[in-house]
Amino acid sequence: MSHELIFFGSFALFIVLMLALDLGVFHKKDKPVSFKQAAIMSAIWVSFAIGFYLFLKTEGQELHNIKDQAHLEQVVKDHQHNISVTSANFQENLNRYTDNLSLEFITGYVIEYALSVDNIFVMVLIFSAFGVNEKYYHRVLFWGILGAVVMRFLFIFLGATLISQFGWILYVFGAFLIYSGLMMFLSKEGNDEIDPENHKVVKFISKFLPVYPEYVGNKFFHRVNAKLYVTPLFLVLIVIEFTDVIFAVDSIPAIFAVTKDPYIVFFSNIFAILGLRSMFFLLVNVIHKFHYLKTGLAALLVFIGIKMLAHHWLKDWGFTTTHSLFIILGILTVSVVASLAFPKKEVK
Repeated sequence: MSHELIFFGSFALFIVLMLALDLGVFHKKDKPVSFKQAAIMSAIWVSFAIGFYLFLKTEGQELHNIKDQAHLEQVVKDHQHNISVTSANFQENLNRYTDNLSLEFITGYVIEYALSVDNIFVMVLIFSAFGVNEKYYHRVLFWGILGAVVMRFLFIFLGATLISQFGWILYVFGAFLIYSGLMMFLSKEGNDEIDPENHKVVKFISKFLPVYPEYVGNKFFHRVNAKLYVTPLFLVLIVIEFTDVIFAVDSIPAIFAVTKDPYIVFFSNIFAILGLRSMFFLLVNVIHKFHYLKTGLAALLVFIGIKMLAHHWLKDWGFTTTHSLFIILGILTVSVVASLAFPKKEVK
């Protein structure tokens, strides 16, 4: 078994244990998640991400088991890291590599975490449209995000394979991100209503599975006279899964603009979406106040798309991951500050 698979397996085991602890200990009973609980859980998940960043910064060579200069140069070449490791001092090169690796991780994490906010907008609409009881939000989000982890794994490593085989696909990703950003910027408010009965996912599921007409507590399935039905809560879960797939089409290519190492793309992606549940409960009642954030996210996608299209020129100009991180943080900070400084006028 390769060293990467052992590293990846250890990471996956850690995630499984944390999710089991979350559902089996901290949320055994269905009840609304308070702002305090959400703040604590958000802080914990962000702390894990920062801890992983520090681990990569000091021990990042363990990911690919780099032991010598030749292997280091090969890894940098294979994953197209924007650094030079040609110094005569191997340890100096290794430090440069781990510094860059950790920076790629945290930049990808910030991108995914920011784009997750738009996902929260849609989740709020879904729960509201389907009339889901607030105390069942956590259960739906838990299983939804567990499914998202599996889907992201497939998307990321498929994307990495395509990039390694067809380098030109980066330009396709870049053009798509610019298009997505412009569409997000041009989209008008009020077009986000969700019709549960006519939703495409609901119609598709209803063709193949019998749907029980009402909620049955926290159950996704309900048996009546030996016949098994899916409940409306199951439909909500599938709609949220489908929504995450749509968002992944934007967010995963965006992180590939920062790093071509699929493991780093996966780690940054997973840490962000695992913190999505707690961020949902943290922002659900105040997210409407950040009305310029969607504009900021649109600008973020356009910037990342341009970076993908111009990556060769930017590399020649000395544009680094650090520059990307500063620009990304700047875009997000401006959008948040603008939202607070110029609050949206309420329609009377």
